[in-house]
Amino acid sequence: MNIDGKIAIWKDYQKHIAADKYFYVRSCVRQNFFPGSETTFLRILREELGKDVYEHPCHTTCTGIGYHGDIVPLDTMMTVVARQFALMTEAGYENLVPSCITSFGIYTEVLDTWHHFPETEARVREYLKKATGREFKIPANIAHASDVVYKFRNEISAKAKYKLVNQHTGKPLKVVEHIGCHYSKMFPDKGIGGAEYPYVLIGMVNDWGGEIVDYPERRHCCGFGFRQYLVQANRGYSIACSHKKFESMQPYKPDMIITNCPGCPMFLDKWQYAIAEMEGKTYGENGQGIPVFTYEEVAGLILGYNPWDLGLQTHQVSCEPLLDKIGIPYNAAEKYDGVNGIKLGKPEKPAVLQCV
Repeated sequence: MNIDGKIAIWKDYQKHIAADKYFYVRSCVRQNFFPGSETTFLRILREELGKDVYEHPCHTTCTGIGYHGDIVPLDTMMTVVARQFALMTEAGYENLVPSCITSFGIYTEVLDTWHHFPETEARVREYLKKATGREFKIPANIAHASDVVYKFRNEISAKAKYKLVNQHTGKPLKVVEHIGCHYSKMFPDKGIGGAEYPYVLIGMVNDWGGEIVDYPERRHCCGFGFRQYLVQANRGYSIACSHKKFESMQPYKPDMIITNCPGCPMFLDKWQYAIAEMEGKTYGENGQGIPVFTYEEVAGLILGYNPWDLGLQTHQVSCEPLLDKIGIPYNAAEKYDGVNGIKLGKPEKPAVLQCV
């Protein structure tokens, strides 16, 4: 085996991740699917790691869903992105950290386009100047939020109160990692490990005590794909993608799924309910599903954050079985409490999928 050759290839799929002074851009859909994740990211970066993270109150969507859905034209998308860059420039930051995988892909695509076609960049700068009077500098560094957590995974581990270990058996939890397609399939060299062997979530899981599950459909799409779901007639294809993944991973009996994309955790979580209603089948233990988490939620759990502050009550598949395995305490009576302890009411339980 030519180890030197493999090492050389691996170096091509490493990336520079800035160490501080981040301009953070939230995801337009993620705030609705899993609202606690972005708040947790900011809490960890600011309070645990002491990093400078800035959010601009006027930043907008990157237009990614509309662009990939053939609704927003290319020049419009690039002009909106240029405005984001301008807000960052005006704030005195140069390290862009998008929360959304699609946004990460959009920003990467725009910069790659401008690199090859500088006349396009000049045209977009003119559009932005006419529309807003703003100018911008190209970001010095673009890293997805999961890249940043990966960079500081050891520091997080050093502060952790828990590990991804089954307290009853002492064995590492079996973890399925799912990478969003727009993280490294569009531009493999921009994702840690490339498209086939992305390491960004593996590194977190390994350093936090878990064990990665390898299975045949590991790199298969979750089924979001915009047109696959946003067009109602295509939703059968969307759920079929998730179904294929669940069928492939079930024999390995994973304890949990960790993701780094806004849409993937929603689909891998909610489609388990839909499949249970359609086929009467579940994929976890005792009629339950396989709990699905964002990487921020997992980081927050091992740091000892309250599961309900992380927003785990918004998940369709119950998280409590996993919390019990790790030994993380929680108050079941507070699961559906709102601000100031206001009772919001419990959702109706599914007919098939067993929920706590």
